[in-house]
Amino acid sequence: MSAAAARSRAESELRTQVEAFVPRTEREAESRRRMLAELDRLEYPFDQGADEVHVTGSALVVGPRGILLHRHKRLGIWLQPGGHIEAGETPAQAALREAAEETGIEVAHPAAGPRLVHIDVHRAYAGHVHLDTRYLLAGADQDPAPAAGESQDVAWFSPAEAAGVADPGLIDALERLWEGPVPGGATRPG
Repeated sequence: MSAAAARSRAESELRTQVEAFVPRTEREAESRRRMLAELDRLEYPFDQGADEVHVTGSALVVGPRGILLHRHKRLGIWLQPGGHIEAGETPAQAALREAAEETGIEVAHPAAGPRLVHIDVHRAYAGHVHLDTRYLLAGADQDPAPAAGESQDVAWFSPAEAAGVADPGLIDALERLWEGPVPGGATRPG
């Protein structure tokens, strides 16, 4: 399959996933609406250099210790690992790569394949607007060991602790995570 065909397929799969996302809050509804509109408008939605508005891939890494968050180097806030999509990657692949780089632990998509569990559209540094796709990943029961150059402030949080420190844009995703089974045995909040 050519690179253009693979990109078109990945964009089509993302659109299908976003269309299937059922918003529960006003922020989620607005993020879904905006993401679908931007996917219609953008010629290269995965390319951060093509437009200030672009798709990013993030990971909601859960495991026996809870959820893994890092303090963003530029923003100074606690977020899920994630970032820009590299050439030839899908958002789900970017989420996997970014999580491994930013946390230093072994991560994997669920056995059934990548699972988009949340979306969020937000302003980012340098005037960018991120159409953030958030995938569920299972994280190994390891201490974080991020790569050099990455934020070294990475930690496991219980669901309640995560809700107490996370950026407000992450709260809806956290609430969704602990409504059903969590890979790796993390317990749901009581």
